[in-house]
Amino acid sequence: MTIVMKKVDAVIVGFGWTGAIMAKELTEAGLNVVALERGPMRDTYPDGVYPQTMDELTYNSRKKLFMDISKETVTLRHTSNDIAVPYRQFGAFLPGTGVGGAGLHWSGVHFRVDPIELRIRSHYEERYGKKFIPEGMTIQDFGVSYEELEPYFDFAEKVFGTSGTAWSVKGEIVGKGKGGNPFAADRSNPFPLEAQKNTVSAQLFQKAADAVGYHPYNLPSANTSGPYTNPYGAQMGPCNFCGYCSGYACYMYSKASPNVNILPALKQEPKFELRAQSHVLRVNLSPDKKLATGVTYLDAQGREIEQPADIVIIGAFQFNNVRLLLLSGIGKPYDPTTGEGVIGRNFAYQNESSIKVFFDKNAHTTNPFIGAGGNGVAVDDFNGDNFDHGPEGFVGGSPFWVNQGGTKPISAAVTPPGTPKWGSAWKAATADYYTHHLAMNSHGAHQSYRVNYMDLDPVYKDAYGQPLLRMTFDWQQNDIKMSQFMVGKMRKIAEAMNPKAISSHPRGFGSHFDATSYQTTHLNGGAIMGTDPSTSALNRYLQSWDVHNVFVPGASAFPQGLGYNPTGLVAALTYFSARAIREQYLKNPGPLVQA
Repeated sequence: MTIVMKKVDAVIVGFGWTGAIMAKELTEAGLNVVALERGPMRDTYPDGVYPQTMDELTYNSRKKLFMDISKETVTLRHTSNDIAVPYRQFGAFLPGTGVGGAGLHWSGVHFRVDPIELRIRSHYEERYGKKFIPEGMTIQDFGVSYEELEPYFDFAEKVFGTSGTAWSVKGEIVGKGKGGNPFAADRSNPFPLEAQKNTVSAQLFQKAADAVGYHPYNLPSANTSGPYTNPYGAQMGPCNFCGYCSGYACYMYSKASPNVNILPALKQEPKFELRAQSHVLRVNLSPDKKLATGVTYLDAQGREIEQPADIVIIGAFQFNNVRLLLLSGIGKPYDPTTGEGVIGRNFAYQNESSIKVFFDKNAHTTNPFIGAGGNGVAVDDFNGDNFDHGPEGFVGGSPFWVNQGGTKPISAAVTPPGTPKWGSAWKAATADYYTHHLAMNSHGAHQSYRVNYMDLDPVYKDAYGQPLLRMTFDWQQNDIKMSQFMVGKMRKIAEAMNPKAISSHPRGFGSHFDATSYQTTHLNGGAIMGTDPSTSALNRYLQSWDVHNVFVPGASAFPQGLGYNPTGLVAALTYFSARAIREQYLKNPGPLVQA
């Protein structure tokens, strides 16, 4: 028997960054809000308590903060002609679960966006012509500009306590020679905190990048460079470079998370309620399917609960957003054969490549056990469209960086090419190179394609009897061209360091997506925003074209991947959407954009 709860103004599915932001914004507007998180309650205490949190075996090896894939997972295949199989062991990506979601275990790299990437199809067609975009590539404009989002980027950085170095503020160059990024878009304010100090590996990268004519800058980091109090009154302490950021709850209150930066304020709000261990099964719709009436979920006791609400916010992880839309019958499912439909369309990922540099033990000591998740030095010379793509024949760009997050004891075995895989020689090389190596990454923007998509698996179900989400995904020619180009440009930096050895592995033509090797957890698309209801699930305010009281914030709204990490844009778009709800939708509920 279903238990029906008292109706609320808004129900939020998921309590990561998007859920926390929406909850704060909507309660400020006077709404009664309930947030439903499928995982357990988490917070700095006890999940980030020192020294227990500095436990690589529990957190990175056994994946304590990540989704329980024995109960719910996705299935994977390379093409629609293949048979999909379940993702049974964490590898390529690491979705979170519990209060804070992926925002609790993320690293802290906090970019904005390259303005060109918000209108990527228009830009490429204007500069290179329509024929430059490969057949089958389905990239499209977001439908919102950087200038519109800039105030929300600014506020999000203040909420996060972001450390960094501005290049220009209100048109005035302030970061030249100080670690600013000359390719960055203009800002209305400096970063809330100055950039963090740089590790030895980042300093080596900066010097070498300068030497080859690139333009290195300080990574924007949601790891604090000093004590900070955000606009909600949440307090943060200075980062101590412990090296336990990505995959861990920060015991120093130094890494921004929904738990540290927003939840303390929400706990004081009587109009807000957070229910953990609440697994949402579907969004409930009116008989004509044009209005959401609330959600149905299972609580910790396995009871079926109906939560009526006037507004439904689907703010879970990227692929969980897509799956819930499909399970609820909101929007037309995408069909790759016809190209019609919108839910599951434009699934994209990240196109990352790396280089490892090894030094003689009498040269540089990099101390890789030191680290902060968002800290480092980057170059944007080949990001966005900061170079001429015409001769190269591929779409998209990539920042390069050294982002030393801390090499842990179990994962510390890093050896140069030619080292035996076991025995005394392997042991000696491991000892010699642990403190004498660094890693740099090309964080390539991944484009969307007609053949990469998501739908419901016809065979496999989760522990609750519902179909799993099926991912059909593989690398395309454009991705491989980019990888090889970027590794070649990045290798120049490595060579300028005069190392003893270099290890690099760009993608080769004919190579396939490998789900067993970690890349990033930056999955995008599937419920994308845009200006045309026939090619997008959401309008510019992240509002469903089909069900006007459903809003879907998160990277699922990105029409393609970015060169930068997605969290900064996710936060800005969520604040942008929340403001539209507060200032427009509540006054006159209905579509905010006419189709």
